Amino acid sequence: MKLALLFLGLAWPTPLHAQEAAQEKVSFERDVVPLLRARCHGCHQPAKAKGKLNLTRYDSLMRSEDPVVVPGKPEESLLLELVMPFDDELPEMPEDAEPLSAEEIDVLRRWIAEGAVDDSTAKPGPLVDAEHPPVYPCLPVVTSLAYSPDGTMLAVTGWHEVFLYPTKDKEGLPLARLVGLSPRIESICFSPDGTHLAVGCGTPGMEGELQLWNVEKKKLVLSTRATFDTLRGLSWSPDGSRIAFGCADRSLRVVEAKTGKQVLYQATHEDWVLGTAWSVDGSFLVSVSRDRSLKLVEVATEQFIDNITSITPGAVKGGLMSVHRHPERDELLVGGADGIPKAYRMHREQKRVIGDDYNLLRNFPSMHGLIYAVEWSPDGSRVAAVSGLGKKGEVCVANAEDGVEIWRHEFPFGVYALSLDSSGTRLALAGDDGIVREYALQDGSLMRKFPSAPVAAKKPGPPTSQESAQ
Repeated sequence: MKLALLFLGLAWPTPLHAQEAAQEKVSFERDVVPLLRARCHGCHQPAKAKGKLNLTRYDSLMRSEDPVVVPGKPEESLLLELVMPFDDELPEMPEDAEPLSAEEIDVLRRWIAEGAVDDSTAKPGPLVDAEHPPVYPCLPVVTSLAYSPDGTMLAVTGWHEVFLYPTKDKEGLPLARLVGLSPRIESICFSPDGTHLAVGCGTPGMEGELQLWNVEKKKLVLSTRATFDTLRGLSWSPDGSRIAFGCADRSLRVVEAKTGKQVLYQATHEDWVLGTAWSVDGSFLVSVSRDRSLKLVEVATEQFIDNITSITPGAVKGGLMSVHRHPERDELLVGGADGIPKAYRMHREQKRVIGDDYNLLRNFPSMHGLIYAVEWSPDGSRVAAVSGLGKKGEVCVANAEDGVEIWRHEFPFGVYALSLDSSGTRLALAGDDGIVREYALQDGSLMRKFPSAPVAAKKPGPPTSQESAQ
């Protein structure tokens, strides 16, 4: 065994700072969990347990079919063997990723040598996976919706999961529940060919996760981590090879859909990046942010090109929250905190003059509150937007060419999610009340509504705080 040989024949190379802290025991909660989360959870979690190994919980780590950790015996622990190099060979894990550093390996070695103790102060929550899906005491807030390109399915966000609903089922019974590791889901988006679903999610204040699911097999095929908060504003490149998303660290990022490898990084925004969209040919990328700007980036060079919106202070009143590209032209529909959907041209055609807003094509009817989602119809003839503030929300559909309002509905709750089907006949929306509603795009007539998630039977007793708030 290569690990045993290393322990018998070599003194462990301990970094200077580790020597200085030799008297301090390694903490599972403080030192080991963040390491496993960053380097191992992508392939070893309930939804994607390679080698039948789940490293997301202490109990599952210690109960693996093969003993990967032997407390007090690092030289007999498979976990350590898999991450260690031997001679000129790269370690077996992490697969297709940078090997663990000497410092990271030393953390694992010391923790195992010290008895592999679980010192977690917080008790783990109930196990959540495909066999133990989330239980809902009340309907969850819906943050994102997405029709499949062929119009047969509607994806709906839940807690730890995405539901896939058939569009022809009036009962609203899910085809599948795609249960993943991250609790908070902010953005979902089907690939152009409909074979995969990308999920922007994470644990607030801790990490962001991008999940990629095979729609036909209902299987997680990719999980990659980025930043310290949930990921937002997902969009696929037109050829389906890359996925863009926004981050709370002010960055815009792009990864390869097959590998999760990061291929673009831009940090020109001054606040959270909330939405992304690609040019028709995929050579440019735009992003919107809470910093009130709509920025243009050249994909091949990762170079910032232009602020599409006016740069005059106060010209854009409030952060921008959503963006969607016209189906045939490089024109952008944008929504934000000022409650006015706007259409912009993507590429500047004349020299910028301070104070101008040349790229603005037109404003659409104003709405109540913040605009959370916008979308062109598949033929580009109409635009739709949803908004909310306090106990009021709206949906508005307007003519794309002249901005004239066609229909509008008001609700006693905020509306955060919107999707139009590929036929241009249906509009789905959802928000605070957890009910998915589908309307005819033509005239706004209600076609169907159903709960976004199954609600558990209520037990006798006083209502929970969440139930009281509904």
